Order: sequence, then structure tokens, then C-alpha cells
Amino acid sequence: MKNWLTNIGLLCGKEIRSLLQDRVLIALIVFAFTAGVLAVANGVKVEVSNATVAFIDHDHSTLSLKLRDAVLPPYFKPPVLTTPEAAETGMDKGDFIFVVDIPPSFERDVLAGRSPALQIRVDATAMTQAGLGTSYLTQIFMNEVQAATHAPALTDFMPFQIKSRVYYNPNSESFPFMSVMQIVTNITILSIILVGAAIIREREHGTIEHLLVLPVTASEIALAKIITNGLAIFIAAMLSLWLVVHVWLGVHLAGSIPLFACCTLLYLFSATALGVMLATVAPTMPQFGLLAVPVYAVAYLLSGAATPVENMPTVIQNVVRFFPTTQFVTLSQAILYRGAGLNAIMIPLLAITAAGIVFLALALARFRSMLTSQS
Repeated sequence: MKNWLTNIGLLCGKEIRSLLQDRVLIALIVFAFTAGVLAVANGVKVEVSNATVAFIDHDHSTLSLKLRDAVLPPYFKPPVLTTPEAAETGMDKGDFIFVVDIPPSFERDVLAGRSPALQIRVDATAMTQAGLGTSYLTQIFMNEVQAATHAPALTDFMPFQIKSRVYYNPNSESFPFMSVMQIVTNITILSIILVGAAIIREREHGTIEHLLVLPVTASEIALAKIITNGLAIFIAAMLSLWLVVHVWLGVHLAGSIPLFACCTLLYLFSATALGVMLATVAPTMPQFGLLAVPVYAVAYLLSGAATPVENMPTVIQNVVRFFPTTQFVTLSQAILYRGAGLNAIMIPLLAITAAGIVFLALALARFRSMLTSQS
């Protein structure tokens, strides 16, 4: 056991020197966990933000002017007054997401209690903006009409009252969610790429033959690559979580960072072992890239980081529960957003541990077989 640990330590030192000499991979790690996280956090929006609105005002009344003035940033850009023909052309070009058509005599009909129709045309290709934005505009217009007519609110006639309480993200902003999920995503893809690149680099440079004549075993070589590259990703991810997400973006991390760090270490064994398996299947780096991309894409899209697992078909939900990526996203959200403790994440943690053991065993078997074929 002592010789086994010593060999792994010496091989880890070799892997660290090899990684530090690869400036492209170092630049990739730094970019992914700094500028990559910031770009996604600030650029990807799941809420309504700066949506474009055009008004076709056939009424030109005080009420129609109030409706237009009530559409305010940051949810919407300042409304544009246009004509029916220009509005149609603007929607075709994607210049307008919403077109509000106010009919003639709108204010007079409202004050007379005739319930005139106000049309909102929506470009639903902007999926998130279209759904939420329509609700926002409807609520804005209802409030303005109610204020103009001094009518009681609709809730006053309901037999119950709705009181919403938003937990964990009171302002319903996307950047706290997107930034953390981007770190989780980067951990997955870089775990696969770095370990796979380390193995294929040995094969392409011919240094795999040097390892074969050394008194080391396949498990020692594979574990050294897994530990070294996993540790590099772990350090980068933890620094990014604290310095970029918490300090720079100001995201409140509700849970225990040491607990999340321990879970990340366990998950890294699963992801890096998967990278070893893929590298033993693909003989060259281009083939490895073509193989890793669909594997990562499926794992990411079905992990719950892009869309909730509960929104997926039942069959898919039953399948993705066994994915370590899905379980890691689940426990990351539970710890960092909701402040969950060890008891609340025990099932995802056990699932990740079991997947890590299976992946590691398969990776070592595949790696041993690859070395045997090289000798």
C-alpha cells in the first residue's frame, strides 16, 4: 500500500507539471471559471428584461397615454409609437416582441363600462419573454384601467386572497441561478476534457510507452490523472464560486461551502472517471471531442440545470435520476440556494457515490485493457 501511494504521488507530480506546461488548458480553465461564468450570468436571462414594445394608438386619449407611460424599464424598453404597417414589418424583422393595439374610443368605452378589447400581439419565438411579458403587460394595463375608473380590484370580489412569498431569490433574478449552474456545468465538461486530454496526450506524444516500462500499475496511472485534473478543477471551481459568484456578482450562498466542496470532490470522481472511459474509446483528440460533446450535451440538458427535471416526460425523469450530473445539480441547488444540510441531500450524495464507484471501476478496467493493447 505504501508503494502504491508513493507511486500515485510521484505520478501526480508528473501530471501537475504536464498540466502547468499546457497553456491552452490553463487558459481554458481560467476563462471558464471567470469570464465564462460572468458572461452567462449577465447575458442569459430567464426573466423579462428590456423587451421591445410598440403601441398602435388609435384613441390618442389620456388613458392610452397612461398605458404607454406605464410600460417601464428594466422589464421593457421605452415603448415605440408606430403604425399598423410598421408594426407588422417590425414583428417580421424581430424588432418588436409585443405590439399593443389600442382601438378608437377606448377611453370613452372604458368609462362607459362597455369593456372594449385591447389587443396584444406577441412574437412567441422569444419564448420566455413572450410568456412572462404578456402577463406583465396585462397586469400593468389592468392596474392603469382600475386607477382611471376608480373601480375595485378584481381580488375584492374573490372569496379568497392570494399572498405570494418568494423564497431564496426574492427579486426573481436569473443571475444567481445562472452563475452557480454555470460553475456546475463547467465542472462537468472540464472534468471530461482535461482527463481525456491527459490520456490522449500521452498516447499521441508516445510517452505512454515510457509509463509501460516503469514499475507502476494501470490503476496508479489512471488514478494519478483523475486526482490531479480533478484537484485542478476543484480549486478553480471553489475560487470561482467564492470570488466570482459571491464577491463579484454578490450572490448570496445560503448553505455550507465545505459541504458543497465535499460533494464536489465526490462528483469529480464520477465525471473524471467518465472522461477516462471516453479517452480509452477514442484514439485521437478530434475523435475524443466528437464523442465527448454529445455525452456532455445529453448530461447537461437532462441534469436540471437548463430546465427542471419535473418538466420532463415521466420516462425521462425515471432515467435521469440515475445520472450523477442530475444528482449533483439537485444537491448543489439544495445546498447553495436553500441551505440544506447533510440529511436533506443524503440520497443524491449516495447516488453520486455509487455512480463514481461504477464509473471508476469501468474506467480502470478499460484503461488497463488499453495499456495491455499498447504493450
